[in-house]
This record gives sequence, structure tokens and C-alpha cells, in this order.
Amino acid sequence: MTLTQLEIFSQVAELRGFTAAATRLGISQSAVSHAIKSLEQELGVELFRRHQTLIEPSDIGRQLLLRARAMLGLANTLRQEAADARGMRRGTLRIGSFGPTSSMKLLPAILQRYRALHPGIEVHIDEGPDRQVIQWLDERRIDVGFVVLPEDRFDTFALMQDQMVAVLPTAHPLAAQASLSLKDLCNDPFVLTEAGSSELVSRLFNAARLTPNVRYRCSQLLSTLDVVSRGEAVTLVSEGSLPGGDNPRFVTRPLSPQVPRQIGLAVLDSRQASPATLAFIELARQSV
Repeated sequence: MTLTQLEIFSQVAELRGFTAAATRLGISQSAVSHAIKSLEQELGVELFRRHQTLIEPSDIGRQLLLRARAMLGLANTLRQEAADARGMRRGTLRIGSFGPTSSMKLLPAILQRYRALHPGIEVHIDEGPDRQVIQWLDERRIDVGFVVLPEDRFDTFALMQDQMVAVLPTAHPLAAQASLSLKDLCNDPFVLTEAGSSELVSRLFNAARLTPNVRYRCSQLLSTLDVVSRGEAVTLVSEGSLPGGDNPRFVTRPLSPQVPRQIGLAVLDSRQASPATLAFIELARQSV
């Protein structure tokens, strides 16, 4: 068993295909097939279920995938610790990001400084909903992720805080009020954005024993704001995720009582984090 075989196994499982894995790794499809076949023969188990147009990990394959990613992560840490001794000239950093706050407002400035200081580190960024970033951390698909705090399962580092605000069509009757309660948002159709703090929004309503009338679910904040602008729904988002400048088609109102949202970085275990990961966290804390 080699690290190369484990990397190929991990990529095939993630991309659900031999051709896609070969393209990403820059090798031939036959090399991918050979590596998987050799690994299955060595372990004595079938790692994938083959379908006509798709493959997926078997039950034992999913179990071994977590171990393989852990081993690959440790191997990457070893390489980067060695690179750190040489001035961190080489290495890889995998970042998970969600929503406009982290992807558009925090990450660009941090990355600009990081690349200037560590040009030899290859940076990979995956974007998804906040709950997806948590899953990627659990599965060791990323080294560090932007998350909504608190997240007690991980080692976390606070970066910034903003407020949750209600977003209403400009002509909505509630727009005349200075602030709104969660209960006020349960009387109209509600649009839930999956791009940012959807888990936080759900927790807030559940804690208040309220049920919003969710009629829309949008994967992007811009789509959510468009639904509100058309007068079709109201929503609850973080103030920091909103685009700059006034928009005549919707208004924002603070909640009463106020609901803060804290954004930070998370890693599975800071003691096992690579030098490239720790350098990114330290730079992010300085930048923000």
C-alpha cells in the first residue's frame, strides 16, 4: 500500500469516477484503475460499487476512506514540517469557505498576504454551505474551514462578529418598524439561503419554538435577495454578508433582542495541523 494509491482512492471516492479522478491527478485512467485494483487485492475487499454511469464507495470503502484521508493528512503535515524547516517553500493548504462573508469579504485579503509570504504553498479552496464545511472538516477533505461559532467539536479561532438582520421588501408593512422579532418573520413566506448561516437561522427559530413559513430555499445569497426584492418573501441573514451600498428594493432591520453571529476558523486538531495551516490561521487573525 502506497500513499499514491491512497490519494487515487480518495480522489475516485470524492469525484465518483475514474475518468474525473485521472483528469484531476493528471494521470491516465488505466493508471487509476490499476491502482484501485491493486489496493483492493491487497486489502481483500471491494472498495467501490460499480454502476453503469457512476461508482460509489462500498460500506467498507466509506469506512476506509476516513482512514485514508487521515493518513494523507498526516503525510502532508510531515512534508510541510520538513518544508517549514527549509523555509516552507512547498506544501498544500486546503480551505473550506461558505457564503459571501468568508468567500468575498474575508478570504481575498487574507489570501493576498498569504500568497505573498508563502508563494510555494499550493492553495485549494472549496465553497459550500456552512454545514458542508463542517462535513469536509470531519471527513478531512480540508485542512481549515471558515465556520459559524461556536463549534465545540473543533479547535476554533474567532475572527469577526456581526449581527443577524431581517431583510424585507421596501414596501412591506414591517419596514416601518425600527426592529423586528423572530415572531414577526413567521407571518410571511420566508426564503432560506443555504449559502451562509442556514444552520444558525434554523437554530434561532427552533430555540424560540417558532416555525417560519419556508417557501423558498436558495443556494446563493443574491438569489435570496432577489426573491425578497420581488416582494415574495422575507428572510434573515447576517449583516456582514450583504453587498455594500443601499438597495432601493429591500430594507434591513435589526432583531430585537439582537442576535450576534461570530465567524472563525476551525481545524480538527491544532496539534496535528500542518505549518501551512497554522501560518494561515495566524495571518487571518492578524488581518481581521
